[in-house]
Order: sequence, then C-alpha cells, then structure tokens
Amino acid sequence: MQKKLSVVAATVVLLGLSGCGLFSEKIDETKGWSASKLYSEANEELEGQHYERAIQLFERLESSYPFGTYAQQAQMNIAYAYYKSQDQAQALAAVERFIKLHPNHANVDYMYYLRGLINFNDQIGFLNFIYEQDATERDPKATREAYAAFKELVTKFPNSKYTPDSLDRMRYLLNAMASYEVHVARYYYRRGAYLAAANRAMGIMNDFRDTPVIEEALFIMIRSYDKLGMTELKNDTERVFKLNYPNSKFLDEGKKQERKWWRFWSSNAAM
Repeated sequence: MQKKLSVVAATVVLLGLSGCGLFSEKIDETKGWSASKLYSEANEELEGQHYERAIQLFERLESSYPFGTYAQQAQMNIAYAYYKSQDQAQALAAVERFIKLHPNHANVDYMYYLRGLINFNDQIGFLNFIYEQDATERDPKATREAYAAFKELVTKFPNSKYTPDSLDRMRYLLNAMASYEVHVARYYYRRGAYLAAANRAMGIMNDFRDTPVIEEALFIMIRSYDKLGMTELKNDTERVFKLNYPNSKFLDEGKKQERKWWRFWSSNAAM
C-alpha cells in the first residue's frame, strides 16, 4: 500500500512540474511571423555572422512559405550561409538543389559562381591566397573541381557579372594544377624515376601549354632523357628549350649541377 502511495505521489509531483512549464515543449518564437519578418530577421543574423541561426530562419521561411516571393532567395542564402560557416558539403548540396529546382532563375549564375568559390575554399581573400599559399600543396582534386565549376559558369553565362572574376580564378587554378604536376615530375627525377619524370613533364606540355611552368617541364625532360641515354630526344628537346628560353635560369643551374657532379665523381675516382 505504501509503495502505491509513493507512485501516486511521484505522479502528482511530475504533473505539477509539467504544469509549471518545466516539461513543456520549447515555445517557437517564430510562430505566426510573416514571410517578410522571417526574411528580415534571417538576413540580420546572416549579416551578424550568426550563420547557424540564419540557416534555421531561412529554412523556416522556406517551409512556411514555399511558394512566396522570399522562398527562392532563402534557398540561395542558405547555400551562402553554409559556405561562410565553412560547411562545404552542406553548401554544395544547397547549391546543387537550387540549380536543379530553378535552372532558369534570373540569378542562377551566382549559384554556379558560389559552387566555384566553395571548391576554391576562398576564406582569406583571393589575392592573399595567391601570395601566401603554395599552389603545389593544394589538393589537386579540389583544384580541378573548382576550375570545372568556374569554367561551367563562364561557358553558360559569358556575360555574367561574375565571369571576369571567374576567369581570373581559372587562370590561377590552371597554374596551380600545372605547378602540382611539375612538382610531381621534379619528385620523380630526384628519386631516379627518369622515365616517369619525362612522361609527367610531357603531360604538362600537352595539358598546360600556356602556363609558366612549361620552362621547367622542358628542362626536366632534357635531364631525364639525358639520364635515360635517349640522346636524340634530349638534343631535340634542348633545341626547343634554348630557342624559347635562351636566358633561362635552368641552363645555369644545369651547368652548376654538372660541375658539382664532375667534382664528386673525379674525387671518388682518385680514391
């Protein structure tokens, strides 16, 4: 009997607490808000860099007023907020969703541009990024995806206001990809994998013909062919190299390296 009374007493206490609000559901402060108020509040949170809260409000706006004038803009702002909060996966998903749902939207070019920015991972400013980060350290997969995204924008929307900046970024990314390839070719050469180095450098010649690293790629080919004993290929490549880069710094470096090796082998032979 005492046990039953304890259970009853506990139930009464819980009901009383529930009546006080401790067990009540959290009140939705946005309930009854108009589309314009939701949009205004969400934008305020976005401008204040409170990205999580901004996303919540934009999502509430989209779900509450899916056919209103603010819904499509809310979808775009959700993608931007995810991008600014550095949530790449969610940002890309939001971009792809918008492009799929609204391929003919007046501002869909911005979403293509944003897709490029997300892959570019431009968090510290474009010019700072160029001067401070070694291009060969970037993930080549992300670099290719960013380049492809900007290229799609430029191809589909040549007159977009985002096209000039996209072209600048494409040039940088192309140089970054080429730099990565010459970095790999250089690595193969140092490891004594001369055929792999020559092939990688040849790939640079085919795929990145208008980039500054062509000079070094040609030089790596010359040195690799020399090591492989492919005299004819070495001489042909050297002629092309000297014709295009008569004052190349690599020519002096090559001579210095040859003298260094000659002194090394001479001293060993004397022993």
